[in-house]
Amino acid sequence: MENKKMTVLILDDEVNFTEELQEYLEIKDFEAFTANTPAEGFKILQKKTIDLMILDVRLPGMSGIEILKDVKQTYPDMEVIIVSGHGDMDTVIQAMRNGAIDYLRKPFRHLDIQIAIERTQKYLKLFHKYKEMKNRSSLISLDLEQRIQRNFIGESKIIKEVLNLAITASQYPYTNVLITGESGTGKENVARIIHYSSPNKENAFVAVNSSAVPETLLESEFFGHKKGSFTGAIGDKSGFFEVANQGTLFLDEIADMPFNLQAKLLRALEEKRVSRIGGSEEINVELRIISATNHVVHDLVEQKKFRLDLLHRLNTVEIHIPPLRQRKEDIPLLLDFFLKEFAGKMNKTIPIYNPTLIDHLASYNFPGNVRELRNMVERAMIFQKGKELSAADFPLKDSIKKQVSHNDVNLNIEENEKRLIIIALERCDYNQNNASQILGISRDALVRRLKKYDIRIQKAM
Repeated sequence: MENKKMTVLILDDEVNFTEELQEYLEIKDFEAFTANTPAEGFKILQKKTIDLMILDVRLPGMSGIEILKDVKQTYPDMEVIIVSGHGDMDTVIQAMRNGAIDYLRKPFRHLDIQIAIERTQKYLKLFHKYKEMKNRSSLISLDLEQRIQRNFIGESKIIKEVLNLAITASQYPYTNVLITGESGTGKENVARIIHYSSPNKENAFVAVNSSAVPETLLESEFFGHKKGSFTGAIGDKSGFFEVANQGTLFLDEIADMPFNLQAKLLRALEEKRVSRIGGSEEINVELRIISATNHVVHDLVEQKKFRLDLLHRLNTVEIHIPPLRQRKEDIPLLLDFFLKEFAGKMNKTIPIYNPTLIDHLASYNFPGNVRELRNMVERAMIFQKGKELSAADFPLKDSIKKQVSHNDVNLNIEENEKRLIIIALERCDYNQNNASQILGISRDALVRRLKKYDIRIQKAM
């Protein structure tokens, strides 16, 4: 606010009033705009960023209270001062309840409006400082948080790298992105950040769980259908591709997509056209596909469960979200955030916690990641007795809790893979078909690994 002029929109049907007030405000170093009808006012709001609106209660075609409700919903950060020559106490109360910051009755002196604006300026400065402080615990701005209806908390280097990749990818609105990571790491959050930071952020973001759509309706849901094309098709329907046109189609659990649909999805991506079931017209579509999975997709390709050509179409940019156990420095920030969240929802005071609680949580591997931590905080807040939370309020699963130091674990991937292959072969009496099944890979993949690690079959006669 200190670095730029405050912008003011005067919306009043009296031309002399708006022109006189505009001249006075410009002398006082405000940037002022005028409108004499609601339509003119809304046009200015669409083109300019307005800090304060001075709004008359009585306007042609639409009341000032109706306009107040509308602008506070569409532009929540803009403040409104209501003015009127016909005001009564009921109007004042109604205006303040609907978000007006002040009320002046005509006629008023220029000094009166100046004092009201200065009060508003002070409030806006405090509000912007509050937003800046709130954004310190979040890696994304408050505006972006409101758009994605999610938060993105952390301070670790690896989570900042994830955000940087997402923001970079967002600037190319039709580049496909594959997001990988364990369950609960926040894959949809990253998908929404990419969309709502992109040039196409005003267009649709369509989220689809690939494993939740019934197989009998897959083609209809993705590509749409014409009325009467099958039993139950009582009207024309747009598919996910049409709805997300010029926007983003988010395919969660992409690895669970049936193999037969993968070919049709690939064709739609390559041709950028879809046809509804029962229709002959081809519909042009241009959109971004963001896919997400907690599986290792390359392993599924080897197992012939996922198409390699489709994978190449989907992972132009690949973003991996690390599990919470690899970014434990983020636990304190996440804990504070969730405590504030649930304290607000439960109408409770934000509790303090013993410093040993952080060490207690850091000793846990969090198989459910951020989602699990959030659930743990919610449970602790439900059963909270006193003003302080301790490790006792966060019971950990002993079977998952870390029992050994990382220094005692062999982390070499190739050595562990070779050891597991030998164990599987011995357990299956060196039957390669059976061994590949318990390893969860194809027989061809097993044969390649046998050659790679020079493992020789020495089955006893």
